Amino acid sequence: MAEAVATLDGWYCLHDFRTVDWVQWKTLPEEEREKAVNEFLSIVSKWEKTAEEKKGSHAVYSVVGQKADFLFMILRPTMEELNDIETELSKTKLFEYLLPAYSYVSVVELSNYMGGGDRDPYQNPYVRSRLYPQLPKTKYICFYPMDKRREGNDNWYMLPLEKRRELMKSHGETGRKYGDKVKQIITGSVGFDDYEWGVTLFSDDVLQFKKLVYEMRFDEVSARYGEFGSFFVGVLADGDRLKRLLKIE
Repeated sequence: MAEAVATLDGWYCLHDFRTVDWVQWKTLPEEEREKAVNEFLSIVSKWEKTAEEKKGSHAVYSVVGQKADFLFMILRPTMEELNDIETELSKTKLFEYLLPAYSYVSVVELSNYMGGGDRDPYQNPYVRSRLYPQLPKTKYICFYPMDKRREGNDNWYMLPLEKRRELMKSHGETGRKYGDKVKQIITGSVGFDDYEWGVTLFSDDVLQFKKLVYEMRFDEVSARYGEFGSFFVGVLADGDRLKRLLKIE
């Protein structure tokens, strides 16, 4: 049996994708639509206070393409808090018109392939910043789930630990080349959702998503062992832009 690598786990994460029921939304009087949007924005204001207190983080983006219209990404210390937020949103007027499109449940994760020494990694300021991140408000976001392949000779989980360390080191070097252009957050989802990891990328240059993912495809970790789900790309939807997107002229 191959040795399992230890993981460091931080805040729990919910990616909630929604599609607008435009037909029904347009039947609401303008005053009711404005009231629904303002009710939602009051909840976002509470999220912002939580972020200021370093007790969680969030991001709101409009999704490009037909897979969804909006993405709400929420980070919290407990799974219960994510469940409470999901329930609170479901009770709002706006969410009567935002239909579920896709969701992903996970936890911010760092794989300890490089080893952590004798010190408690949870006391390391750099590690803590990775496990409990404040999500950047970049112009663009990209999310996709992924697995490690488990077929025949291409079974990641049958590789010796040292081999996996070697491959992940090379993979990480490719990612670090884009460190000043793309912020990456890895969330683990084994036992939580259909894939094993969720990858969320943030950047002010949307083309960097394509460049990064394409180059990483040539790493053996991805080329031989990677399996990918659907990709979602979105544009930042702050309060003013959200109002504009939902406004019916």
